[in-house]
Amino acid sequence: MNSIVAIVGRPNVGKSTLFNRLVQRREAIVDSVSGVTRDRHYGKSDWNGKDFSVIDTGGYAIGSDDIFEEEIRKQVALAIEEADIIVFVVDVEEGITPMDAEVAKLLRKVKKPIFVTVNKVDNAMREADAVEFYNLGLGDYHTISSINGSGTGDLLDALVIKMPEPEPVDLEKDELPRFAVVGRPNAGKSSFINALIGEDRNIVTNIAGTTRDSIDTKYNRFGFDFNLVDTAGIRKKSKVKEDLEFYSVMRAVRSIEYSDVIVLVVDATRGFEGQDQNIFWLAEKNRKGVVVLINKWDLIEKETNTMRDFEAMVKKQIEPFTDVPIVFISALTKQRLFKAIETAVEVFEKRKKKIPTSKLNDAMLDLIKSYPPPATKGKFVKIKYCMQLPTQTPQFAFFCNLPQYVRDPYKRFLENKLREIYDFSGVPITIYFRQK
Repeated sequence: MNSIVAIVGRPNVGKSTLFNRLVQRREAIVDSVSGVTRDRHYGKSDWNGKDFSVIDTGGYAIGSDDIFEEEIRKQVALAIEEADIIVFVVDVEEGITPMDAEVAKLLRKVKKPIFVTVNKVDNAMREADAVEFYNLGLGDYHTISSINGSGTGDLLDALVIKMPEPEPVDLEKDELPRFAVVGRPNAGKSSFINALIGEDRNIVTNIAGTTRDSIDTKYNRFGFDFNLVDTAGIRKKSKVKEDLEFYSVMRAVRSIEYSDVIVLVVDATRGFEGQDQNIFWLAEKNRKGVVVLINKWDLIEKETNTMRDFEAMVKKQIEPFTDVPIVFISALTKQRLFKAIETAVEVFEKRKKKIPTSKLNDAMLDLIKSYPPPATKGKFVKIKYCMQLPTQTPQFAFFCNLPQYVRDPYKRFLENKLREIYDFSGVPITIYFRQK
């Protein structure tokens, strides 16, 4: 299980700038969600081979006239409870403020790794000014400038040392699959689960945020056997005003990481909105299988091509990962519920599919011979061999003479061919090129 790193501190010290720099550290994240992570307070990053989640508590407010000290106390307490590592950001320009002292007072009682991070240190004079932050009583500090990135590498080096080594994965272990039902608030997630299991297990109201925690439900019917996880609705951080809901969103992010397949429930009456796209990319970055359910389809006025046009609109929003099953359902009338769960099971099976190396080479090397990588700078890439890696999710290594000259369009070409030949619908694929 990946560690969760929470960024805490008072307003306007640069928490969100640091967050954006961390989640964009990995190239795939920058490519996949450019312009999307700005409105989210959670993301994925990696450093020195360790993946971890990042929670940004910046922008969190309780929507009342309470003083800032009370607000900060609540958000730090929530982050402390759920996170594994705390990054406490302070501002070298303003020095230690009363609010910084209040946060430090809370953090001194915590038994988790805490990293005091002094932001806006971009010259030698400010480096000397940072010595003041020893007075917080939290030990050593790290100096960074989140605007230009200086110092963040050293901070990440120290962070990953405190992260536990990932537990070895037993690929043969036969555990019950976990399907996380996720989506915006009030999209119909709990109604979908209630309709599937045939009882009102989860509370359903038309008030967004009714589900506060992730609830497991075992499903064993019609030959299917798995765990359904109902999660709290995930919304933009600007909309997260209650401390309880902030905690719920953190738990929903945890549930996504723990699950095998993400069932994204979308409210058809609202369309496929920006936050639906955010949740989709969070699932994709976690390398989970994905099924998109368009709920409340019974409320839509339909014409001949309504379903086709809606599906095309969704796929346009999730490019380039468009090989995702989309099922139109109604939790109220129970329309296509069985089809939805059947599709999720199929995606789970595809996610753990293993292709024999000999068959993979027979299919792909002939294809590559007919459509070789284009020459770059007069260099010709020759792919000699390929194999599927022994990982939980489909990952493939192609061995060639000049891996550095293989460009992204050709990688997408090979990915599309793998999907076409072996049917990986709904499953993210990772392709590596290695020196032969």
